[in-house]
Amino acid sequence: MFLATTILYIDRAALGILAPDLQKSIGWSEEQYGYINTAFMIAYAICFLLMGSIIDRIGTKKGYLLSIGIWSVATAAHALAGRWIGFAIARFSLAVGQSGNFPSAIKAVAEWFPKKERALAVGIFNGGANMGTILAPLIIPGLVLMAGTWRVAFLWTIPISLIWMVLWFFNYNRPGQHKRVSKEELSHINSDSESTESSERLPWKAILPHKGAWAIAVAKFMADPIWWFYLFWGAKFLNEKFGVNLKEIGLPFFTIYLVSWGMGILLGGFSSRLLKRGSSINRGRKLGMLACGICAIPVVFVPHTDSLWLAIALISLAAGGHCGWSANVFSLMSDIFPKKATASVAGFGGFCGAVGGAITAFGVGKILQNVGVDGYAIPFLVAGCGYLIALLLIHLIIPKIEPLKL
Repeated sequence: MFLATTILYIDRAALGILAPDLQKSIGWSEEQYGYINTAFMIAYAICFLLMGSIIDRIGTKKGYLLSIGIWSVATAAHALAGRWIGFAIARFSLAVGQSGNFPSAIKAVAEWFPKKERALAVGIFNGGANMGTILAPLIIPGLVLMAGTWRVAFLWTIPISLIWMVLWFFNYNRPGQHKRVSKEELSHINSDSESTESSERLPWKAILPHKGAWAIAVAKFMADPIWWFYLFWGAKFLNEKFGVNLKEIGLPFFTIYLVSWGMGILLGGFSSRLLKRGSSINRGRKLGMLACGICAIPVVFVPHTDSLWLAIALISLAAGGHCGWSANVFSLMSDIFPKKATASVAGFGGFCGAVGGAITAFGVGKILQNVGVDGYAIPFLVAGCGYLIALLLIHLIIPKIEPLKL
């Protein structure tokens, strides 16, 4: 699952890395590039509503194969695109497939690990997200320059995906049906399971009346689009502002995502340290989110500096703030809601984040089309202020973080 998530983020990041060169060779406008990313986000939002129930219905084994099969075909379809509309269709299809990765992986963890070990298992496979974003800028530019065509960037992971699918098909089963699982292992896996666990999962309609769900919706709606902006427009900005080309993009992007990974771990643990020292959940969690928001503020100066590495440092700091923010938001879900509701809350939050991403992608394309490179000042201003505005709204919605009894 770690490998699948790594492949997912490499495939997702490829277009953003190649965007400056593709814009010149394909000839799409800033507005059309915005449409391409809007198509991805719309599909991602819609499929947050669908893929979880589909995977529950057909099972983890078939569900994961369906997910990676769709996104592998969609990734290869990018290589066939010759106009912006072709990329938009490919990105829409990519989002359909990729929306099934996390529901499949989380369901597999629930099937194979007792509750007390699931957080660690999720942390391990979710590390593929960081690994993918770190590896993509190191591998893709070199492959493209060596092959002499951008199309290889959307084809080289296909054999890896096929190997993964074969291994998954022949090796994955539920523990009770797996030949290599002993009775002792099966007993350990089921040691803290409850027969009512699956039936207790709450639908959206059960969590929407509660203010906590809307606080989380605000946190995702305001913050997730900022990360998408860095992922989809980061390379274009560095190219247009500082002249960073495909050959040179690897080190700056590697630096941004490596630093953000490390900072995310530190900032994600900051509120936990406050709680261990006796802070209330309300104070500790909100101070942790405040620290993340403060880290993002200096990014507003990125469009106004003439130093490439100062810009990279400020984006790295802000991206690290985002990673810490995301960790705190996931913790906030379990702070407020019982375990039986966290899946529904996470799905609702993810849907809101994707809707925000679609609106942002459309807006950024329009701004850059009409204003040009100076228009980057607007999304960077939002990226610097968005977290603190979100935190203020969260505080107004839930002045005191308290667990709900559902």
